[in-house]
Amino acid sequence: MPDGRLLAVSDLHVGIAENRATLEALHPTGPDDWLIVAGDVAERVRDVEAALRLLADRFAKVVWTPGNHELWSTADDQADLAAPARYRLLVERCRALGVATPEDPYPVWHGPDGPYAVAPVFALYDYSWRVPGVTDKQQSLARAHANGIVCTDEYRIDPAPHPAVEDWCRERVETTEKALAAHDPALPLVLASHWPLDRRPTDVLHHPDFAQWCGTDLTADWHRRYNVAAVVYGHLHIPRTTWYEGVRFEEVSLGYPREWRRRGHPRGLLRQILPHPAPPEQPVPAPPEQPVPAPPPAS
Repeated sequence: MPDGRLLAVSDLHVGIAENRATLEALHPTGPDDWLIVAGDVAERVRDVEAALRLLADRFAKVVWTPGNHELWSTADDQADLAAPARYRLLVERCRALGVATPEDPYPVWHGPDGPYAVAPVFALYDYSWRVPGVTDKQQSLARAHANGIVCTDEYRIDPAPHPAVEDWCRERVETTEKALAAHDPALPLVLASHWPLDRRPTDVLHHPDFAQWCGTDLTADWHRRYNVAAVVYGHLHIPRTTWYEGVRFEEVSLGYPREWRRRGHPRGLLRQILPHPAPPEQPVPAPPEQPVPAPPPAS
């Protein structure tokens, strides 16, 4: 049995110079480690491809699912396409690299305490995570605009040929549920999604209006309906571990430099998903040691 770990990261945002340097620091603990990359690698197709190529060369297996940033239309990109076409292009590029995508059979991780199937899922959002008292998408968006909290997706994601993102979301949920229902229920799953599959992680958002761009009620029971050992997600830029109905949820974002400079990387640059809890989780890679400041001169 391979003696590797299942590790995870999201929101690498390698279009930012400081985050590109962090990407270079991502290394496995051994030759059998797998890596989940849960979206928001970059905005440009060539940057996503280059980052995943680097990681695929280092890890035994890389599993990717898109975030909203991979779906943005960008005028300076080689692939200025509508979001569904961009997604299909990225799937093709990933397959050429040997990277698993939501369109592929779930790869099976045979590490300590395994096996587990790693299921990258792509479900999007549908504006159903609204603040109390708001009854529909139009009212929710109007409130967000009034409060100055509007996700860039509103301007950069073109869902064509779907009429709107929520229509694409419903299609993605239906497609994913068919795959999950066909999966062997005896083989436990690790679900990997960019958007949290349960609304409760968004309760800590500083701006509650932003939750409408974070997921859909349609996925709320997936961790109960299927044999799920853990859920990996990103998007919120709030790295932490929570438990819902006995299932572990891991938010694994790197985030923007202004965020990780403030909080540091207390659990390392990569999150260990499996095995859990043994052997004891160690930061991967370990955060660099900070110099101990010299004592002030005696007065």
